[in-house]
Amino acid sequence: MIHFAAKIERNDPCWCGSGKKYKNCHMRFDDKIKTFQLKGHITPDRSIIKTPEQIQGIKESAKVNMACLDAVAEKIRAGMSTEEIDRIVYETTVSMNAIPAPLHYEGFPKSVCTSINEEVCHGIPDEKHILKDGDIINVDCSTIYRGYFSDSSRMFMIGDVSEEKRKLVQVTKECVEIGLENVIPWTFLGDMGSKVHEHAVRNGYSVVREIGGHGCGIEFHEDPFVSYVSKPGEEMLMVPGMVFTIEPMVNMGTDDIYQDDKNGWTIYTRDGKPSAQWEIQVLVTETGHEVLCW
Repeated sequence: MIHFAAKIERNDPCWCGSGKKYKNCHMRFDDKIKTFQLKGHITPDRSIIKTPEQIQGIKESAKVNMACLDAVAEKIRAGMSTEEIDRIVYETTVSMNAIPAPLHYEGFPKSVCTSINEEVCHGIPDEKHILKDGDIINVDCSTIYRGYFSDSSRMFMIGDVSEEKRKLVQVTKECVEIGLENVIPWTFLGDMGSKVHEHAVRNGYSVVREIGGHGCGIEFHEDPFVSYVSKPGEEMLMVPGMVFTIEPMVNMGTDDIYQDDKNGWTIYTRDGKPSAQWEIQVLVTETGHEVLCW
């Protein structure tokens, strides 16, 4: 269970930075969270809940992130290398006075992740990796702008893609959309994650268990971890002000994966069958949700 920090008195300034007295701002909000804590649920602490100023900063970062993916969408084609995709993302990012979040993150050598076919995630761009007719590729872009982080990814189908792969890409997108529909304040991440999982399984697919979504905004990866093989009523309570990603990795075959021993990053499906992933960054609001980045 995650507990709140030091007690704030009713007439103290609210912790969110609004300038209002606590009793007129977040006191009832905090009391509501405490009722869930007392029932034994996992609840967010104040470091996870974003202030209006922070949300605005994340939104500005998201504009750069989506501009990068739009630039890739305009140029991606059979015959280009994934290194070219990396250059597009890098040049677009820096032209907008931002920083590619993956570049040098824990030793990652490039500005974007490019994962083709059976590569589940964290594919490293390279001049030797040439896109071919029939490939599907996930381009995962993350941005730092004025200290705020954004993170989203899109799937691209190259040329004449098989019906099997097209269905995988489409169903994975539907999984994200279903997840988004179930981002409802004062319900649980497990409620959302279970719906994502059900849709994937209903279509004959599996969902990667070890890797999921995450909080994002002040840091690249924050709490909570967002699972898509979770159960209703479990995982962290979703409350207004939380920002996290919805990014199920959906496999055509089994959910077994392994990591590339040579580069230490790229994750593959164990059975060599294709995997797909779309990623959005979402804000929980008082009435539902708002997509910040897609």
